[in-house]
Amino acid sequence: MQGEIINASFDALVIGGGIAGGEAALNLANNGFKVLLVEKDLSIGGKMILLSKVFPTLDCSACITTPKVSEISRHPGITILTGSEVRKIAKKPDNRFEAEIIKNPRYVIAEDCTGCQLCEQACPVLVSDQYQYNLVGRKAAFIPFSIASPRIAAIDIENCTLCGACEKVCPTKCIDFTQETEVYKINVKTIVIATGFNLFDPLKIPRYGYGTYKNVLTSMQMERQLAPTRPFNTILRPGDGKVPDRIAYVLCTGSRDATVGNPICSQICCMYSIKQAQLLMGALPMADVTIYYLNIRSFGKGFEEFYEQAKGMGVNFVKGKIGKITEKENGNLILRYEDINENVVKENEHDMVLLSVGVLPNTDSNLIFADGELELDQFNFVHQADPLASPAKTSIEGVFVAGTATGPMDIPDSILSAGSASAEAISYLIRN
Repeated sequence: MQGEIINASFDALVIGGGIAGGEAALNLANNGFKVLLVEKDLSIGGKMILLSKVFPTLDCSACITTPKVSEISRHPGITILTGSEVRKIAKKPDNRFEAEIIKNPRYVIAEDCTGCQLCEQACPVLVSDQYQYNLVGRKAAFIPFSIASPRIAAIDIENCTLCGACEKVCPTKCIDFTQETEVYKINVKTIVIATGFNLFDPLKIPRYGYGTYKNVLTSMQMERQLAPTRPFNTILRPGDGKVPDRIAYVLCTGSRDATVGNPICSQICCMYSIKQAQLLMGALPMADVTIYYLNIRSFGKGFEEFYEQAKGMGVNFVKGKIGKITEKENGNLILRYEDINENVVKENEHDMVLLSVGVLPNTDSNLIFADGELELDQFNFVHQADPLASPAKTSIEGVFVAGTATGPMDIPDSILSAGSASAEAISYLIRN
């Protein structure tokens, strides 16, 4: 059901609450502009807040992100809508934009929730936890993760049995099953698109066995096992809970591969895999870690040194193309690959295989503009009208783009891109 329509006006609309969107919103607000930040997830922070450490410095990702998220959340010039999506945007004759935003109900009165998690403890329904990338379960009444912002419970109404257990234990009586979808009609002067990226779905490469073999995981699932807010206290393989001894990475899973529709390099896969390999060597000193690669693209500042450091730590690099992965009865995995240097086909056995999935465009932003007027490039990222002189400009005047909405990039480049987008937006606001 749909509730009342709420009208409001802002100077700027930022679509996406990840590190790029948050940085752009903060820059705009610090310059005195009134900003609306819209995020489809239940917490701002994007994917960065879920990472373990960042390359090549190995600084704690959450330690970097959490203060920034806190600053965004507390800024008086920023209004945040989480669990919300921009449905459509139309440009008006006066150079303003009218946006329709859908705010989905949490079935919790946000102002009254203390984040005590008593509802979560009382809830009898267990489902897969999407914030832990389905490694563990969560309750139908839940807080997304421990450092979520806002730290407010939500009810997964699709799986909720309406048993009332959460209502009975809630100390502030903030559970509200009568909440409805809210519609916001927003008038803004400028828009920053920071919708981020999607990760490649390895189910599209069935020969790797993802979804069939329990010990074939994605790199993001390993990221969660390494993170401070991880689901386990150590590194475990899901098939039997064993600590793995021989771990393999398969690089370019869904990158540089025209057969699965993504011919470009994702830019971050080599380095995040090397980062995880170093962290695994620290967490499991007796484990063997092997990275199967086509080319190592260590192009950024300190990246080549980071790669050499991993080799010095004992990470084994094999230049080979994986043909097929099969499973043994004990859950171990046989990797059949072409050794490119020796030009022969070989097989190796590993306890766990990690697929280094690539970056795909998030095309949601194009769907919200009337008649698809937002131009995309040949790879379906947002087209940069002038990538050298004004990289944040799009095909629509007054609409700017930040971060990985323009293409694959690492965290520092995303932050720089957000700075460019916010500067362009501020300049546009001053002129208009």
